Amino acid sequence: MDRKENVPAIRFMGYTDAWEFSKFEEIFAERREKTTSEYEDTLLSCAIDGMFLNSELFGHFRGSSTVGYLKVKKNDLILSAQNLHLGNANVNLRFEHGIISPAYKVYDLIDCNPHFIQAWVKKDATKNFFLAATTEGASQCRKNIVWSTLDNQVIQVPSFEEQVTIGEFFTKLDNLISLHQLKHSKLKTLKKAMLDKMFPKEGCNVPEIRFEGFTDAWEQREFAEMVVRNSTMAVCNKGLPSVEYEDIVSGQGVLNKDISEKESVKRGIRFAPYDVLFGKLRPYLQNWLLPDFSGVAVGDFWVMMPLEIDSRYLYYLIQTNPFQVAANQSTGTKMPRADWSLVSKTLFYLPKSQAEQARIGQTFQDLDNLVTLHQRKLEKLENIKKALLEKMFV
Repeated sequence: MDRKENVPAIRFMGYTDAWEFSKFEEIFAERREKTTSEYEDTLLSCAIDGMFLNSELFGHFRGSSTVGYLKVKKNDLILSAQNLHLGNANVNLRFEHGIISPAYKVYDLIDCNPHFIQAWVKKDATKNFFLAATTEGASQCRKNIVWSTLDNQVIQVPSFEEQVTIGEFFTKLDNLISLHQLKHSKLKTLKKAMLDKMFPKEGCNVPEIRFEGFTDAWEQREFAEMVVRNSTMAVCNKGLPSVEYEDIVSGQGVLNKDISEKESVKRGIRFAPYDVLFGKLRPYLQNWLLPDFSGVAVGDFWVMMPLEIDSRYLYYLIQTNPFQVAANQSTGTKMPRADWSLVSKTLFYLPKSQAEQARIGQTFQDLDNLVTLHQRKLEKLENIKKALLEKMFV
């Protein structure tokens, strides 16, 4: 083998040695230390996203007994017996000790840095490494590991010192990603709380939180008095893009791709800038959008034109809990749809002042922009990590 094939494309300065070949069984030693009594230790679960308390993922213990469960300690490698190629593998970096279902395999690391191995198991290429040791299970979509095959597969690893350097780098990158995830989650939680407090609760004609200078009581109106549903049909083309369910990030009201690139011609309901789109099919999926462009809504959308109210206020009104409750009293069983005859007659509160409506709409739009900003930063960091995982390993 060419020596260039035995070193990564990106490397920290000071490391020049070729990475060494090792069999899986040479750097991972299986350990099956089992419990002999119920709940000897904290019950853990291994998932694609990491190691968790069983209670963090499930509302209750799904087995009948924890006798015979495997004992886990910190820095153990945990592998799923089924569908490992999907990414259900982790080094336990979170918990000092615990127990886990015997459906998993538990390994000691032999002269390997746990943070380096954790980065390795999360590479896309590692999924293919595990896939090469699988066979079809009870169905074509289920794959089981052939452990003897896995034991003999070859991994390339650097010196322990280089492993430590790589592991520390990805740990810092993971911490940065976690920080942005936390900020993103806090902003979404803040928005949810503000939607609850800046719109009146049932039985109240003013909200808990209000901008200074506005004192008039809000008035109740039927939803049909606030909007007109547009039913004008149109055909999308290069100058008139289409919006479909899969184009919208659920609950966030942003497009997940450039819809101007679509080439297929489809029919739908015409919308103008700042009409409000609401996905009436399975409304609990929260497919809503406030576009700043003209287009065609393809599929089960309500296209709503505001009647003498601020469009941004309307857009955030449909995100409040009272509207969601009304919309989810849906018709249909297999494919429930929001019922316009019900929603249109539902009473909602509206500030008399359009200035107050606009202030509320602008505040939530600013908050949404901040959420989107952190989401994009998060996606960029995750893409950087994904690229580096492929470039910093052989």
